Amino acid sequence: MVLTVPTFTAGMVLSLSLIMAIGPQNAHVLRMGLQRQHLWITVATCALADIVLIGLGVLGLAQLGGLSDKLQGALIGAGVLFLGLYGWQAFQRFRQSAVPAQPGAAHAVGPAPTSRRQAVFSALAFSWLNPHAWLDTAVLIGTASLAYGEASRSFGLGAAAGSVVWFLVLGCAAFWLGRRLNSLRIWRLLDGAVALMMWGTALWLLASLA
Repeated sequence: MVLTVPTFTAGMVLSLSLIMAIGPQNAHVLRMGLQRQHLWITVATCALADIVLIGLGVLGLAQLGGLSDKLQGALIGAGVLFLGLYGWQAFQRFRQSAVPAQPGAAHAVGPAPTSRRQAVFSALAFSWLNPHAWLDTAVLIGTASLAYGEASRSFGLGAAAGSVVWFLVLGCAAFWLGRRLNSLRIWRLLDGAVALMMWGTALWLLASLA
């Protein structure tokens, strides 16, 4: 494998430019940070999931010419279903937090506890059931790596490093916010924004099938 700094840097820059947009995966990491539950295992799972997709793209999909139409359609369908369901759950939390608490009821702030297994599965779902992750991470980065010939793996390593750096930075930001923001109003605003984001992304994916 040919490892060159310019090629490695190019892969890192492309990866960062694709992943920095606030999408479902990043919103989930932020939520886990504000929730102060299993943040670092979520960060590690998202980073490892991205590395798998990047490796698949650089080592496989790029040579095969990308995803087949049937596989792409199946991924989009699964993504729409997952995002729609998660958006509905966020909307239900948004509605419930708007209902005044009954006299004498406990004033718990934040969502119910999440197990470590649930945190891992949720992070994998946001990473692998999101068609954007496959198209941007696997297909686009994989295709771009072809331009570097024998140094394509160096490009892929740079892209993987960019993903790790991003999720570490995002995790630190989420951790910092989670220690300072803990109110019902913040949770309600977050759940409302997440619901709109998930449904908006699902509608955009449905429109792409037309």
